[in-house]
Amino acid sequence: MKKVINYKNAPAPIGPYSQAILKNDTLYASGQIAINPSTNELVLDSIEDETTQVMENVKSVLEAANMDFSNLVNFPSF
Repeated sequence: MKKVINYKNAPAPIGPYSQAILKNDTLYASGQIAINPSTNELVLDSIEDETTQVMENVKSVLEAANMDFSNLVNFPSF
């Protein structure tokens, strides 16, 4: 079964796509940028703040699918 994930605590999609799709036990997530979902503005103060916002957005999408960072698969670099 396929479930569309759209979560208010993560930035709304800008284009015609979803934040993520849950199919069986696999979550297919779109890329995240450093948009603060509360203000709908980019966080560009520093690379640290930008990275923190991106990771918070990823965390929100994972939570909407009842997942967390431990569910991520790490692919080796080539």
